Amino acid sequence: MRDTIDGASFQRMVIHAAASINSRKQEINELNVFPVPDGDTGTNMSLTISTAAAEMKKKAASTVGEAAAMNASALLRGARGNSGVILSLLFRGFSKAVKDKETIDGRDLAVALDWGVAAAYKAVMKPAEGTILTVSRLSAAQAAATARENNSVEAVLQAAIDEGHIALDNTINQNPVLKKAGVVDAGGKGFLVILQGMLDELRGEPMPEDADESAPAAPKDRADFESFSTEEIKFGYCTEFICSRDNRKKDPEALRGFLNALGDSLVLVEDDDIIKVHVHTNHPGKVLEEALTYGALQTVKIENMRNQHSEILEEAAQAPAQEEHKAAAPEKPYGFVAVCAGEGVAAVFRDLGADGIISGGQTMNPSTEDIMREIDKTPAEVVFVLPNNKNIIMAAEQCVRLAEGKRVVVLPSKTVPQGISALLAFDPDSSVEENTEAMGDALKRVSTSEITYAARDSDFDGFAIKQGDYLALAEHQLFGTDQDIYALLRRLAEAQPQQEAEFITVFYGEDVQEADAQKALAIFQEACPKAEITLLAGGQPVYYYMISAE
Repeated sequence: MRDTIDGASFQRMVIHAAASINSRKQEINELNVFPVPDGDTGTNMSLTISTAAAEMKKKAASTVGEAAAMNASALLRGARGNSGVILSLLFRGFSKAVKDKETIDGRDLAVALDWGVAAAYKAVMKPAEGTILTVSRLSAAQAAATARENNSVEAVLQAAIDEGHIALDNTINQNPVLKKAGVVDAGGKGFLVILQGMLDELRGEPMPEDADESAPAAPKDRADFESFSTEEIKFGYCTEFICSRDNRKKDPEALRGFLNALGDSLVLVEDDDIIKVHVHTNHPGKVLEEALTYGALQTVKIENMRNQHSEILEEAAQAPAQEEHKAAAPEKPYGFVAVCAGEGVAAVFRDLGADGIISGGQTMNPSTEDIMREIDKTPAEVVFVLPNNKNIIMAAEQCVRLAEGKRVVVLPSKTVPQGISALLAFDPDSSVEENTEAMGDALKRVSTSEITYAARDSDFDGFAIKQGDYLALAEHQLFGTDQDIYALLRRLAEAQPQQEAEFITVFYGEDVQEADAQKALAIFQEACPKAEITLLAGGQPVYYYMISAE
């Protein structure tokens, strides 16, 4: 029985875990409560950890702490969907717990699992029981109890998995939506598959034969140092400091704004006692003077980056060539990035001022790295991000702390109509805070309905659904089913949100002919005579129609 884990072992465990969940992702996908085509949990978790596995294969780690840090960083950037983001948070906390460890034993593992749970619960705005959070928390608790009696990593990990399965079986009783659907939580299931894959590697079990060897590699984000000269370095001094938080009346966010105006590549991290800053600037003296208004300086480091340029070029020449990923310098105060699918929908966002469009949505949730790349390309001091899908919001929110040299504001738009309404409310003459409030209020005033199809047979919330039936969703809730799409459209048109609306927009999808869309328009015109109704070719996949009412 294995008593400890070293860096190389941990790397192999991550690779094995990625293969395990990849081989079982469809099994996990089947646990999704809605029978609609979806950004499935199994797929999202598999893509997320496959990014980390690819990173593990690129560089050998000398310690567990180094391997865990590599894993956490790759997971954060590769996180897709809520389940992928929570998985990345679990391993982020894990990484912090073992950062100084060359090897870990059972007790270390238990502590790391507990730190992971704390990080995930802290980051989720409204933690819900009967989810991956519950499963991970109870797994970690049992790991701690076992570690007090048996310090073997194998025994502790096995105990965590065993308790996790008990917790998973109980999620159906904790979450009303799961109870209606008669399934356990998909995210919790995926988490246990990952832990089991890690344990299988410890025990020398072979990786699943049907593992997808073509899993996406980790994003390559090395900057192209050779493409610019020393004279092109805009901000010449890399300035780092740690100051104590003596003046509690001053908000560190104000310091962030001050430093953003003086340079770029800003990273500001705070806790209860200190503020740690990294910034590139031409005025390190002003930076440090402002820092002193918050508290005493504890450490300071200033480096002339122009003098370091030749050294950087030498290091870059030794590194493998990778895909360029450079942030655009701010040229304007505000910019916008939107996630959507369908050329017609994308055209609407572009017409309303979106700088970047990320192709994605219900069936393909973009990763944090995908969103971050588009933010970097947007030449603005403040970038508003419109996820336009509830399963993409958490991945977008991770970009707030990853962004360097610009401020990122994520507006929690759960649907495309909400995102459009938010953009319409933007005022270029208002402040960031005023726009955030106004755009947030605007998206709340929109009611969204959609018509899609059933991907499988299901009994849900009193509906006996057959594969291929048309499904109507209202605010993400199942509204009705029918084999006649026009009957379903009429029922939506006669529902309260549409009857009370002043403006209705009907987006028809890529599988709808214009003549059929005109029939849908006629139904809404007849049922909602007081509303101004617009028909647009959205070109979106999955949804035959998206209806916005406000």
